[in-house]
Amino acid sequence: MELDKITSEINKLSLPQKLILAQDIWDSIALEEGNLSMPEWQKRELGRRYSEFQKGNLALHDWQEVHEGLRKTS
Repeated sequence: MELDKITSEINKLSLPQKLILAQDIWDSIALEEGNLSMPEWQKRELGRRYSEFQKGNLALHDWQEVHEGLRKTS
């Protein structure tokens, strides 16, 4: 089936059906996660951030604080 036809069919689904479909798609991706590799630039960035975290140079924020900040900007 062509992607535009799939998209058209998805648009006909109710919200609960779309959520179930999204979960099914995510589950199928998770089964194949071993086939995905992290790009080198992302590995370097994660390493850099972790190093800064270990040095105490990064401020950490709990989810509630992040969520409230996002709500204020939108």
